[in-house]
Amino acid sequence: MRILALDTSTPAGSVALAAGGELTECRIGDAGRTHGERLPGDITTLLAAHALTPADIDRYAVCSGPGSFTGLRVGLATIQALALVNRRLVVAVPTLEALACAALWAPAGDERTDLVGAWMNAHRGEVFAALYEVSRAGAEGAAGGSDGGGALTEVAGPVAAHPDVVLGDWRERLGGEGRRVAVIGDAVAPVRERLRQELNCAGLLTPRIPPLAPIAARIAAAAAGRDAGAPHAVRPVYVRRPDAVLARERRQGPGEAGA
Repeated sequence: MRILALDTSTPAGSVALAAGGELTECRIGDAGRTHGERLPGDITTLLAAHALTPADIDRYAVCSGPGSFTGLRVGLATIQALALVNRRLVVAVPTLEALACAALWAPAGDERTDLVGAWMNAHRGEVFAALYEVSRAGAEGAAGGSDGGGALTEVAGPVAAHPDVVLGDWRERLGGEGRRVAVIGDAVAPVRERLRQELNCAGLLTPRIPPLAPIAARIAAAAAGRDAGAPHAVRPVYVRRPDAVLARERRQGPGEAGA
């Protein structure tokens, strides 16, 4: 099965091609250009490099957010259009789930880790965050599949909130049990020591976001409890309202909001 996966929820984004469960190629986008400027050109260029067209793809995958509203809309619309025209199904992979899987499957991952947290910069002094429990033996319906990399089951999230709020919620959920937590994402650096001390963080405390398209392709190939759906059924994962909506409500005032 050939799978084309796309991530536009992160600034650079990525596009990946996989076949037979193995990654064929991944290309990282140019963060200096918008996703709208690069798509669908990045996809057609990758396919052409392997003498393929969109009709040769058996299944599409896309990171569904949270992330930039504009980036998400561009990415989802691109994948939906390609899948619709070619009558293919789409696997929507939540961005924080893909990020957590990247930590779980990392070569340097700690096999004793009980939980994995995704911690992305949401701007406005907030983070996009979600917390997942690790099942090393795999679990039906859990993210990641049972191919030896382990599986994830959602414990908390996704949310967009101040780091203090997220930390407080996670501490309460963990209940001081001393469970080992690995955290990954581009918002880790400013709170690294707090994460380490308050959550008993394991060794993987990385401040970067790896390319997520290959992770989405791997999840789509395994389809661990996740059915691929029709293109029109794909929905973005929004955890807060767009800036444009908030700005309009501020202009309207409290008496007119929602009119």
